[in-house]
Amino acid sequence: MFRQTYRVLQLLLCIAALCGVLSAQTQKTITLRMMDGKTGRLIATSDFLVRVDHQQTVHANWVTMNEDGTGKLIVPGDASQLSIGASYDGSTSYYVNCDSNNDTKGKNPGPILDRWYSVSEILASGIVAPNDCIGKKVPEKLQIFAKPGEFVFFVRKMTSSEQLRD
Repeated sequence: MFRQTYRVLQLLLCIAALCGVLSAQTQKTITLRMMDGKTGRLIATSDFLVRVDHQQTVHANWVTMNEDGTGKLIVPGDASQLSIGASYDGSTSYYVNCDSNNDTKGKNPGPILDRWYSVSEILASGIVAPNDCIGKKVPEKLQIFAKPGEFVFFVRKMTSSEQLRD
């Protein structure tokens, strides 16, 4: 009886360990670069708003800060689409994504529209989100490229009237 119980316990421990390994393998890691939409400078922050597969839940805790100022995002293996935004820089500056059709600079602003990006495309080739915070001609300093596994997006600071409205 003791041997049988011991074997069942060993089997359960092996299954639990295997499930943990499989779960770790299904997670995906994406590097995030948040850039100033006008200057092209990296904004070093870990204050990202991450949503997955059109769900309303925000997963801010999925991002950790890398030493170079980029963010490291770990998403579940079954995630197919992401919407990524910035919240604030830790002080009073709130940001607005430049890919959301909401760069109206406080003049008759419409609703903020989320853009969704393919996780498989980010992992395979990288994605640079549109920068609608500038005119049609993109200055050379803002011509940024993404590596496989990297998502780059542009933001601008909210105007004071936008902050009051929110």
